[in-house]
Amino acid sequence: MPSTELFWTFLIAISLLTITPGVDTLLVMRNTARGGLKDGVMSSFGICSGLFVHATLSAVGISLILLQTAWAFALLKWVGAAYLVWLGIASLRQAFSKKADHTPVRNEPATALPAAGDYRPWRSFREGLLSNVLNPKTALFYMAFLPQFIDPQGAAFSQSIALAAVHFVLAMVWQTVVAGMVLHSRRWVARPGLKRLMHGLTGGVFVALGARLAATQP
Repeated sequence: MPSTELFWTFLIAISLLTITPGVDTLLVMRNTARGGLKDGVMSSFGICSGLFVHATLSAVGISLILLQTAWAFALLKWVGAAYLVWLGIASLRQAFSKKADHTPVRNEPATALPAAGDYRPWRSFREGLLSNVLNPKTALFYMAFLPQFIDPQGAAFSQSIALAAVHFVLAMVWQTVVAGMVLHSRRWVARPGLKRLMHGLTGGVFVALGARLAATQP
């Protein structure tokens, strides 16, 4: 671990960054609405697992190579952008799907959890992991951010992984809280018209984020 002073500075900075809304928060909210708390938490687990990938790449200097090699950065950028657009299109398809018009039967609780088939652990984990790993902004952020809190007298790799572990815990806790808040509001969210609106809005945001990422210059 870095020095105590560096660690507390990192903890404050990463806590503020964690609670700042972004693609990760949006994905957790969308998947929680789709498949319940387990879907949201597993998506968060995938997102947070990607932090170790970025920490490792940062520690061994791969992020610097991506930053300095135009074609590598461009490839990562386009793959990440394409994945965000794909997620957006998937949400838009749900918004216009006839299944979104499902109206609960008279005796069905308005807060009933989604059917078991709506939650697939591997799908949730994969979506979260890819959303994080394929985001070049996260790679560049770790490249620029982590070194500021690394003690040059210690091992860079172990310190990077330790800091990523702290970020992992903070992000998991926060995103689980977000998933819980989404689940708590299911009575309001479960209305067909609002479900369509939610899927449409999140889909549009994902597509817009993907287009914005694709337009980002290295």
